Amino acid sequence: MTAAKHQVTRGTGRRTSGRAGIRDVAAAAGVSITTVSDALNGKGRLPDATRRHVRTVADRLGYRPSAAARTLRTGKSGLIGLTVTTYGEEPFTFTEFAYFAEMARAATSAALARGYALVILPAASQHREFDVWSNVALDGTVVIDPSDHDPVVTELVRQGIPVVSDGRPGGSLPVTAWVDNDHEAAVTGLLDHLAAGGARRIGLLTGTSTDTYTRLSTTAYLNWCERARQDPVYEAYPAHDPCASAVAADRLLARPDRPDAVYGLFDPNGTDLLAAARRYGLRVPDDLLVVCCSESGVYATTEPPITTLSLKPGRIGTAVIHLLIDAIEGAAGGGGKRQTAGSVPQAQGHQVMPTELIVRASSQRSPRASARTTVPAPARSPRPTVAVPRTPPAADQ
Repeated sequence: MTAAKHQVTRGTGRRTSGRAGIRDVAAAAGVSITTVSDALNGKGRLPDATRRHVRTVADRLGYRPSAAARTLRTGKSGLIGLTVTTYGEEPFTFTEFAYFAEMARAATSAALARGYALVILPAASQHREFDVWSNVALDGTVVIDPSDHDPVVTELVRQGIPVVSDGRPGGSLPVTAWVDNDHEAAVTGLLDHLAAGGARRIGLLTGTSTDTYTRLSTTAYLNWCERARQDPVYEAYPAHDPCASAVAADRLLARPDRPDAVYGLFDPNGTDLLAAARRYGLRVPDDLLVVCCSESGVYATTEPPITTLSLKPGRIGTAVIHLLIDAIEGAAGGGGKRQTAGSVPQAQGHQVMPTELIVRASSQRSPRASARTTVPAPARSPRPTVAVPRTPPAADQ
């Protein structure tokens, strides 16, 4: 019995136990070893279906490429950077948000599955902070929610480092590829949900940043209001400021044209709206419907539980890593040399991920409450003076 545990199958070159090798993956997938290598390293001209099949089989068998062998063969470090450049000046503030935690977990797993390690980097909002980055030999970087004309992306590209963004880039930002949600469809769907629940004047809590998530979501709200012939009722605030959300929620519910439903773009908006509603004697959901965008499980336990929009960050984290590694290894196909300064791989395309509206009690009025008008229709008033574009830039169409 002991000898059988260590038996090697003669003539096949494959082990019957231990860590799966590339031959095991090739046999299980029904393809050649070269095909497995090309599929896992982003090389060759394989159909996307073949690459996905090989990766699925490799994951199932627990195959892990040898990082040491890859480094010797290609000259690559095997390190991928991850950073956020939009939200605040503190290096790791963004990791406190549930979205980024889930995204980073999925990205780490996807990177390890292909023989890479993920390095979370400071938010380099100042050019001098690139001195910190220069100490890490990065093969590529994922940037979350880059702002228009983002200096981090510009500098990385200047250094010849491939960049994939979580969030479509604004303007002519030179990323290699991007992954994002259909924010227009998501916002339109949740506003329709609120209107179907009896809302007649829907408000918005939005941000002042220039990332496309904020801009496209706000634009979708404004366009919906125009189609519904409703005056927009919204407040904008710096989303990275931990105190500004509560102030903006209070300001929105103190308005003379107070909304009877609110959508908040950011994680703290749900609890801040609940607190503001209590201060003004408003009952959720009878007097005020509430929805916010968040991945946090806390909203399932609030009183009442709050409806949330999920952007599926786990799927996004996996997708950005595969796009980035494909770009890195595609660039290394001609001998494995590092990109020259100012040179990045041509755009590899983009992926649009689905969202999910998780409906809870905060956005569903009881039939008795829906039968009465909780907020009188206001006279038309001037729109708030917040600099938010009415339409997204041409590059985002």
